[in-house]
Order: sequence, then C-alpha cells, then structure tokens
Amino acid sequence: MSATRSIAIALGLALVVQVAYAQDRSSYRDFRLGSDLASIATVAKVAASGAKTIHQRPALIQELDWRPAYMMTGSAAAQNDPVQRIVFAFYNDQLFKLVVSYDRWKTNGLTDGDMIEAISRIYGTALLQSSLPNQNIVDSEIDLELGSPIALWGDADYAVGLYRSSFASEFRLVVSSPRLAALAGIAAAEAVRLDEREAPQRETDRKNKEAEDARASQEKARLANKATFKP
Repeated sequence: MSATRSIAIALGLALVVQVAYAQDRSSYRDFRLGSDLASIATVAKVAASGAKTIHQRPALIQELDWRPAYMMTGSAAAQNDPVQRIVFAFYNDQLFKLVVSYDRWKTNGLTDGDMIEAISRIYGTALLQSSLPNQNIVDSEIDLELGSPIALWGDADYAVGLYRSSFASEFRLVVSSPRLAALAGIAAAEAVRLDEREAPQRETDRKNKEAEDARASQEKARLANKATFKP
C-alpha cells in the first residue's frame, strides 16, 4: 500500500471519528437535538400531551417539563442523579433547546471549575464567549432566570452554556441547536409582534362577548321570573 493511500485512509478514519463525535455532542444524555416531541416524551417517560404551547404562529413553539418524579424510583441511579428538572423546547415539533436544572444539594460544594471540567468531558474545551454562535433563546420563565453563562461550548451544530442561578446558587445547562434556535427566536419575536398588534381588537372582542353573555343571562332570568312572578 502506498504512503499516499495510507495517509488518505488515516485521514478518512479520522474524519469519520470526528463526525461521529460531533454528532454525539448534539445531544444531552439520550435526548438529541432535532428530535420530535413524541420521541423525546417516550425517552423521558412523560406524556407528550403535557406539552405547553408557548406560541402557535407563525410557528408552533412548545415546552415539555420533565422531573425526576417521572423517572424510575428506588434505583441507585435515580437517587444519585443530580438532574432536578429538564425543560425541552420545540420549534415546529423539533427539539431546539433543553434547559437542565441540577439539584443544588447534589452539586453542593462543587466549584465553577469542577462543573466546567465535568461538562468538558462531554462537549470538549470551553470556548470564549465571543466564539459561540448566538443561541437565540426564546424568553420563557426558566430562560429569564439563567443569568450570565459561566462557560460556553459549541460550534455550528450545537451550543452549550453553563449557568449559575444567582438567587438559588443552582447550576443550569442549556443545550441548543443554533440553527433551530435562530428560527425559533425569529418566530417568537414575530408572535409577540402579532399579539401586540391584535391586542386592542382582542380586548374589544372580549368586552363585547362579556356584554353579550351578560345580556343573554339577564334575558334568561327575565323570562324565567316573568313566567312565575305573581304580584
């Protein structure tokens, strides 16, 4: 075998390994970015019907909440698992982000460096903040509590941020798809714009319905009382 061919084969094998490793980084445990709601619900052992709709247009954005109570109980793995909660976010039935909250009692005493070291074993060397693609997080309640990132990992296919909540000293990990997160961010902004534009008409419709319901109730009472009233 020629030296050139040997080098080509070696480079090819290295590329395969690199691609496989990169694919592994586009996930957290058994939850892979881009998966549909039903698949994630099956892996998490929760009902897909429990997903909450955040926006319906111009794209469907949903959240599914997962907590250890839904896991196997009694096993050592479940008892030692530091994950307290995971919130999965979907854009048009594709997982674009998950927010992992770690139990502060099971991370008690761990420094930022300890957490960065542990997570770097999965996602590689942490990046400078300016090196990470914008995650375009949709501002749900849990997003607003994140604060500033302690460390960041990622490339064009995945983005990971480690956060420490200031009010509860709780570590959180956000794993997202930059491509899907960007689309979700655009859709969420447009949904807010549409809601604000249509808010006055919705308020008028609500008041009109309340007034109509009140009139109908009054008329029903009038007819019932008129039939039975005796002075």
